[in-house]
Parts: sequence; C-alpha cells; structure tokens
Amino acid sequence: MKPRKIILAFATFALLLSAAPQTASAQWSLGASYEIRNEDPKNGLGVRLERAILQKLPLVNLGIRAHFSYFNDDISYENRTYSTEITNYDYGLAAVGGVTVGPISPYVGLGLGSSTMDVTYSDAQNPEKDSAVYYNGFVGAKVSIIPALKPFVEYRLQDVSNYEQELQNIQESDGRLIFGVSLSF
Repeated sequence: MKPRKIILAFATFALLLSAAPQTASAQWSLGASYEIRNEDPKNGLGVRLERAILQKLPLVNLGIRAHFSYFNDDISYENRTYSTEITNYDYGLAAVGGVTVGPISPYVGLGLGSSTMDVTYSDAQNPEKDSAVYYNGFVGAKVSIIPALKPFVEYRLQDVSNYEQELQNIQESDGRLIFGVSLSF
C-alpha cells in the first residue's frame, strides 16, 4: 500500500509540473566578457555559450556552459635587458544552476577545464609551454532589463594544481572578476 501512495504522489507532482503554464524563453545564450585577475596577465577577454536544460521547472534555471578565456601581456622589467610575453588561455565545461527573482537571476556553477600557459622570453631562451586540467566554481548574477540582452557579473575561482616543473612559480589557483553581456536566442 505504501509504495502505491509514493508512486501516486510522484505521478501527481509530475502531472502538475507538466501542466504548469510555460513561457517561451530562449534556450541558448552567447556571451562576451572582460575578465580581471590578480596574476599576470591581469586582464583578458572571454566568450561563453550556454544552453538551458529542464526548462519546465518553475523559478529554477539549469544549464550547461562552455567557456573560453584569453589573457596576454608583455612584461618589461626594470634594470633588465629582456622582456617576457605571457599568454594564458583556458576553456572548459560547467553545470549551471540558478533562480529567477524578478529581473535578477543569481546563479552558481561547477566545472572542469584545461588551461595552457605560454611564456616567451625576448632574450632567445627557450619558450616554456604547459597545459593543465583544472576545476572551477563560480557565482554570479544576470540582469534581464531587455529579454534578449542580459548584462552579467561573475566571480570564478579555479584551481590549476598540475603544471609541470618549469612553470611551478605560476600561482595554482586564481579568482577572476568577470563583467559581460550575453545575447539569448
């Protein structure tokens, strides 16, 4: 008798959830961002593509995201005859969850990715290049002033703990503040 009541309760919940009125909303989002972090290179650009999943849940937004970030800087040292060019790019996939509270949609996410660091010295030393797998977590908010265009702010923390020996002096985890705009379609 008890399993029947549980199945009936789940069936009723599923029926009520599917019968709730649905609004037409965008399933894809393409965004561009400006990213700031503490380590060199400090400023970069990012692109992200997001897909909404399980849209029948009321107030809850679930999705998956692919992102790419690019940082590049030429660093000159005082009292030295050489400079260093550092290029860092990373890409990854993440699961995103959030809620909609009026025009503001706060969200959190967790993902995996790959980071590549290229260090080139101008005094003809061998360039150093290394890639590493990282995990990241992020928290942010989107504002829906215009339905298709959503500005966002996000803080992403990533941990890259497996760079090879030549790049061990690179900070393993860094946080970055991200400002951007996404276009929903």
